[in-house]
Amino acid sequence: MLKFNGVGFAYNNDEVLRSVTFALNHSEFVFLIGKSGSGKSTLLQMIYFNLMPHAGAIEFDNYSTASIRASALPLLRRKIGIIFQDFRLIEDRTIYENLAFVLETVNTPQKKIKKRIIEALGEVGLSHKIKSYPKELSGGEKQRVAIARAIINEPLLVLADEPTGNLDPETSFEILELLKKINNRGTAILLATHNYELLKKSDARVLQLDNGAIKEVRNK
Repeated sequence: MLKFNGVGFAYNNDEVLRSVTFALNHSEFVFLIGKSGSGKSTLLQMIYFNLMPHAGAIEFDNYSTASIRASALPLLRRKIGIIFQDFRLIEDRTIYENLAFVLETVNTPQKKIKKRIIEALGEVGLSHKIKSYPKELSGGEKQRVAIARAIINEPLLVLADEPTGNLDPETSFEILELLKKINNRGTAILLATHNYELLKKSDARVLQLDNGAIKEVRNK
């Protein structure tokens, strides 16, 4: 489903990634680890083609950085859900409105919007917060809403960029269990983290970024 083939990337001649090669299969759960500044976020941005490689190529589903047209980018990105460390919810909109916005931007029929929102919030255990505003939620609840937002378009892959970075240990493990549940339903997960305690709660494959190169440090 996802392949990096000899991918290189640099910021202002500062090499961030070099000859990165790996693959992620359908319905797989993979951890991406590395020190802060090692390039994890850069790599994730390259998966949804927000950044393009300076060397090599990336393939996702039927798309490739070598041949994709700008008009196809929105179609590719509908197949990828993204979870950020800082939640990125719209503060002056209810939880329902935050999720509806995602669906409206891809022209989802109105009659399907409410159904999908109810299903997504049920999946993360927050159906009772549908009329709440982000400021009324705890950090863990905000991240659950962010997860609901990431899965609401039923993506092939969810990218989680330090999703537990702002959470306490207990809540972090709850978020991990929720992501495992989503993965068991058939959605692939790539979780970037420097919280190595999470790795002890899973037998998933682990990839490590170090000095611009990637290596597998644990097989599933």
